[in-house]
Amino acid sequence: MRLSTPSRRCGIPWSYALAYNLANFLRTLALPDEIERWSLTTLREKVVKIGAKVISHGRYLVFQMAEVAVPRELFGRILDRIARLRPPDPAPC
Repeated sequence: MRLSTPSRRCGIPWSYALAYNLANFLRTLALPDEIERWSLTTLREKVVKIGAKVISHGRYLVFQMAEVAVPRELFGRILDRIARLRPPDPAPC
């Protein structure tokens, strides 16, 4: 993909700017108050880049992970807030 001239002059590809803005948008909507002010680097290191083992039990997936970076209760609240961002199912016609 070729970048436009303004993107080259800025030195920041548009995809990085888009990712940064999307992360900030989701941070304001999906994160509990106590971690809402974490930097994007801290969020990436403590929430995204954690090792976890995914185990399937029937229709459910279980994440087994250490509680060193983010406590279980806090991680659960993050997942609940992300799930609430999903639009409701449309009414049947």
